[in-house]
Amino acid sequence: MIPDALAVALAGAVPDGVARDVPAGDLGTYRIGGPVAVVVRVPDAAALARVGAVLADAADVRVLVVGRGSNLLVADRGFDGVGLVLTGDFEAVEVGVDRVRAGGAVALPVLARRAAAAGRTGLEFYVGIPGSVGGAVRMNAGGHGSETRDVLVSATVASIRGGPLRRLDGADLGLTYRHSDLGSGDVVTEAEFVVTPDDPDACAARLDEIVRWRREHQPGGANGGSVFKNPPGDAAGRLIEAAGCKGLRVGGAVVSEKHANFIQAEADARADDVHALVVAVRERVLAASGVLLEPELRLVGFDGAG
Repeated sequence: MIPDALAVALAGAVPDGVARDVPAGDLGTYRIGGPVAVVVRVPDAAALARVGAVLADAADVRVLVVGRGSNLLVADRGFDGVGLVLTGDFEAVEVGVDRVRAGGAVALPVLARRAAAAGRTGLEFYVGIPGSVGGAVRMNAGGHGSETRDVLVSATVASIRGGPLRRLDGADLGLTYRHSDLGSGDVVTEAEFVVTPDDPDACAARLDEIVRWRREHQPGGANGGSVFKNPPGDAAGRLIEAAGCKGLRVGGAVVSEKHANFIQAEADARADDVHALVVAVRERVLAASGVLLEPELRLVGFDGAG
């Protein structure tokens, strides 16, 4: 349980930025899940430093850095900790000649469209990824033949429990497939990307093609994107489909008929339904192929999870 004194101290660090018992569904694309005990919305670096100083004195309290929540699933019992959400100054985008700087809270489709409108190419692949800049750096987000490590120049990182900002070169972040060396106590406040000048119409055409492809091949609605990472040399979706899991259901959660590596949350779904279906799919794929799939979905508050 979050001590009242901690909630009061956080409210003092970020006036009007603290809320209690926020439904996880308000923080992510699954639109389901139990309450996050305290959510702190941090508008700038000074406020982040104040929050960090407060959290430094609460080492036993868990902190969850929340981006766009596009790969987040919080259990129905909730998360008895602090959710940290960047806003305000962290949503700024600055387009230069061959670099784009973006705050950690910038939505990736916004980043892609802002760069394209300015006639800068290289970031179009982000238009189909519903995450944030911070999440892209943390997970080396990618698609359509490109990954974050291909375009990342540097990232500015803070500790959620205080300390100075650190500027890290992209090459020093240990970016591999859906992985970085950043820890759970790190928050990406800004990133710089390399771009190339190009015709805005050509950039827009590439955006449109990616959006068209996504709509054709991936489901919309309430989901968290790809549930499992692709194993080396194979595709999680292919393995799930081969194991006969398309259409498999637990409660209001169902494996998409359009793309087997997506689990949809229907109107009556609970977070625990989705989690149970993740477990069931993983077990079926293991039995059918001998491959143990690794979740890409961030699972919080479930037994054996964060």
